[in-house]
Amino acid sequence: MLPFEFVVIGKPISHQAKERKRVQAWKDQVRSVAESYWKGNVPLGEAIQVVITHYYDIVGGDESAVPDSDNIVKPVRDALNGLIYVDDYQITDFISRRRNLNGSFRVKGISPALAEGFSKGQEFLHIRIEPAPDPGDLD
Repeated sequence: MLPFEFVVIGKPISHQAKERKRVQAWKDQVRSVAESYWKGNVPLGEAIQVVITHYYDIVGGDESAVPDSDNIVKPVRDALNGLIYVDDYQITDFISRRRNLNGSFRVKGISPALAEGFSKGQEFLHIRIEPAPDPGDLD
């Protein structure tokens, strides 16, 4: 089952957004997309690593409208809780990245999920769940 990955098309909503309905709608969207790929599998019980990359679409370098990556993590974690993993305490490692879609990318061995995200030509999140790294490996 692992690695498991998928993309969610659209601009992510920060957990700090004032309109709570928008945050809940975003969580619902993330969960719905994850469910469509998870296809009835039971939640994982082991330790995992989650990698979220936000591919945003900004021309000209003004990133003031791009949500901070730490603010988009919580709604995604909440949306996947109880579906992909039993509880988010299982996440031993978490990586959050931001990349401008207008940048240059050298892609070698692209996954079908990531290819789907790029093919839409819109802002998206790429979410990948992997087995947790060995806790004895210190970087």
